[in-house]
Amino acid sequence: MKDMFNHYWYKDIRDIITLKDMLSKSAELYGSNPAFWVKEKKGAPYKPISYKLLVNDVKAIGTTLMKDGGGKKIAVMGQGSYEWICTYLAAVNSGNIAIPIDKELSGKEIENLLKASGCDTIFCTKPECNRLYNIDCISNLIVMEMYGDRTCEGMKPLYTVKDFSEIEDKMPKADVRLWKDLLLEGEALLKKGDSSFDNVKIDPDEMTVILFTSGTTGKPKGVVLSHRNITSNIMDVCRVCHVKTSDKTLSVLPIHHTYECTLGMLLVLYRGASTAFCEGMKYIPQNMKEAQNTVIIVVPRVLEMLHGRINKAVRKQGKEKLFRNMLNFNRRLRRMHISAGRKLFKSVIDEMGGKLRIVITGAAAISPQIYRDFEDMGITILQGYGMTECTPLISGTPQKAERERYKKAGSVGITVSTGETKIINQDESGIGEILYRGPNVMKGYYNMPEETREVIDGEGWLHTGDLGFIDSQGWMYLTGRAKNVIVTATGENVYPEEIEEYINQNEFIEDSMVFPHRTNEGENVGIQILPEMEALAEKFGHEPDEDELNTFFKELINELNQELSVYKRIRDVFVRKEDFIRTTTKKIKRQDNII
Repeated sequence: MKDMFNHYWYKDIRDIITLKDMLSKSAELYGSNPAFWVKEKKGAPYKPISYKLLVNDVKAIGTTLMKDGGGKKIAVMGQGSYEWICTYLAAVNSGNIAIPIDKELSGKEIENLLKASGCDTIFCTKPECNRLYNIDCISNLIVMEMYGDRTCEGMKPLYTVKDFSEIEDKMPKADVRLWKDLLLEGEALLKKGDSSFDNVKIDPDEMTVILFTSGTTGKPKGVVLSHRNITSNIMDVCRVCHVKTSDKTLSVLPIHHTYECTLGMLLVLYRGASTAFCEGMKYIPQNMKEAQNTVIIVVPRVLEMLHGRINKAVRKQGKEKLFRNMLNFNRRLRRMHISAGRKLFKSVIDEMGGKLRIVITGAAAISPQIYRDFEDMGITILQGYGMTECTPLISGTPQKAERERYKKAGSVGITVSTGETKIINQDESGIGEILYRGPNVMKGYYNMPEETREVIDGEGWLHTGDLGFIDSQGWMYLTGRAKNVIVTATGENVYPEEIEEYINQNEFIEDSMVFPHRTNEGENVGIQILPEMEALAEKFGHEPDEDELNTFFKELINELNQELSVYKRIRDVFVRKEDFIRTTTKKIKRQDNII
């Protein structure tokens, strides 16, 4: 099967085994090039940090961490920033173990993760420090600042330790220090000839990252990753997607997540490209114009937001029909291997910075309509499928396979080059559980051997818990999570994700969640709907009230039901007043939203 895909792979792959070797070689190849783009203050222009300076800072922080020897657990938490990724690289490349933590967790959840991993040292961006108050197990707190720690070739400190009296009062057992001071201390040690960082030999197969999949007040699952897990996946992704040295990404996703960290940070450094940090979700359009990024890595929710902004602007100008005709025109041109998308839709692309050429999306399904619209505008959309336990990528739609990607919109592509997949327990439609095996599969769950054996069998196959099928050309399609399947009274399987994808195409629905709704009469297929209020206000001529919304959506769902098989039809409709409870990657937390 793999021989079928050889023509899809990019071949200019530099072999790497550890992140330390990767960074060292990138600095040698691209030393004066920008690695990151940062701001001195909010709203200021982006300024570059070179590969040479990055390596200096990683060595300096790493040398300071080495003062008491290696093998320590180093937690990193907070906003996506240069300081965050620099600290992560310093930890994993100095023989220590990095523990990325979700900044949205509560204090109790953070404390639980620190205790579960035996970690007493945490680097945290300043705005998130209040989540650490009263956590007794923290002995060392290093405060990072998104603005002011390191800008260009010099530092402009915006604060001193005296600014942190509240933190020290709330955390009397912790030694509170500044990231900037650790950096300066490390630079001083390097000038004196301290070579402890350089002398550390990295075992590519030893634990280097513990990445918890949730906060949870119970026993948390920590995914254990090695350098080889991460580097093998970096190389695999580069075979699918051609990131150039001249490319610039805009980091918008939570940096602690392996999707953003591996693909959005480490892969970019491997290729000699650069990353600008977004200042927050609401600043994405503005930061895209400022950064003029060529690549962006997002979840479908962000792509839906951008698509919605485009449609809104088109509607306001009364050019919906013209816009759709232009898309269809370029679609016909593309069949003749001609694309005028970037010229026809120059004004649209300019609103996204003017240089965007590739969008990489994953973590959830994307509407085929949204996918095709962006492709017809001249922007390449690459979809992927993965999970934290696989560092993360399992499959992706190859950049070279333009026609196949378009034709198979909705597929998550083909298995990465060093891995293999199979489908077990297939039903009559060929749908079954996806199993994966490859060098990027985690070493296991931290201190949880039984749970590890439950998901990784004796032959090394990871049981993903995801359902899907593989077509005759080897392209994979997801149909949902095994645990989300609704089994009807007649024994039929209903896949919520399939129905949601169909329902969410409606202009009056911002998002939805299909779930098993238990009633006195049995279990029905229910749906919760998050209304698209702007479109509804335009339709009604005013913002509809609760009764109007309930009546409207019950009638709308009855219409949409006609396109569904009888056993898939939605019986119970609920209209939400507020957004769903979501993960930091904007996926709906199903169990937390069931009524």
